[in-house]
Amino acid sequence: MPPVDRTQVLRAAAALLSRKATATMDEVARAAGIGRATLHRHFAGRDALVRALEQMCLEETEAALDGARLDEGPADEAVRRLIGASEPVAPLLAFLYTENQLFEGDQQNEGWARIDVRVAALFRRGQEDGVFRIDLTPAWLCEAYYGLIGSGAWAVADGRVAANDFQFMIAELLLGGARRSVEK
Repeated sequence: MPPVDRTQVLRAAAALLSRKATATMDEVARAAGIGRATLHRHFAGRDALVRALEQMCLEETEAALDGARLDEGPADEAVRRLIGASEPVAPLLAFLYTENQLFEGDQQNEGWARIDVRVAALFRRGQEDGVFRIDLTPAWLCEAYYGLIGSGAWAVADGRVAANDFQFMIAELLLGGARRSVEK
């Protein structure tokens, strides 16, 4: 029997849990094409599995931030690139965003703080350049971005929004609310 590919198991778990957040470990094992005992050899329980998914998501989100080139060009264009680069990891972000234990107490992963700093810096740069409103804090704009990414992923998964509309709809709503209006 070939060795179990941990990354493949995590991808299968992410795909399932992104669609069905309440899936059992049995269901995760079936989705990954392995037995429950094999799953438990790799992940002692749901918490261990969620923590491994968190780490994978952090790595992929940081890669998306790198790929979006947040420091290049106008801030609103960088936000559009960020939304596009975040789309592949959006379903996993949506799932993890609802996993409260990830954001409580001493166990919180410092990777989320690094991501927040980078996204907030983009919004702050846009404010300093006069592109974004200054009455909305960069922290609030980050939360709006995360919320829209997560909601968009759920809406696509539920078939309420076409996958092709994901980037456009999020960018238009986020930037429409964040952009500074020009007084005439």
